[in-house]
Amino acid sequence: MRVEIKKNTDQLNYEDFLGGLIRIVTIADVKPGAKEAQYDIAIESDARFWRPPPTVLKMLIKAWGDDAAQWVGRRAELYGDPNVDSPAMKKAGGIRVSRVSHIDAPVSEMLQITRGKKARFTLDPLPDAPPPNPNAARLAELKAEWDAGPTEERKAEITAEVQALQAGGRP
Repeated sequence: MRVEIKKNTDQLNYEDFLGGLIRIVTIADVKPGAKEAQYDIAIESDARFWRPPPTVLKMLIKAWGDDAAQWVGRRAELYGDPNVDSPAMKKAGGIRVSRVSHIDAPVSEMLQITRGKKARFTLDPLPDAPPPNPNAARLAELKAEWDAGPTEERKAEITAEVQALQAGGRP
């Protein structure tokens, strides 16, 4: 049995990115924040919210505009930054964004991080996700059949079908 520590929280936290973990999320919804954050961003395949701080929101607005409905379906690459200050001015760590979809060139801006101190934030383009392979299930079946040791005649049939599927056609 593996021992796992699961936090009882409804949001992504810095600790979710310890060890250099990077995560690409797809935005499912954006709504006014239910807690201390201005907005709750629902992400696909996760019941928790992403609650970006104002600096990250400013960069998302610069990249995607201020119409939250347009953000749905767009993707962002998130990472943990140990140098993010908490309101108490201690290095508490936080979630930052390095790349986003739906931009053609880097987006960069000098933003205030504390009174009298600014830093440059940059979002790089995140390439479109490759479309799912509609033949993936059949290819997996053929691989399993191949691994089971078919006859030479069946190997030739499998090879022909795999080549046709990989070319995007049907055998």
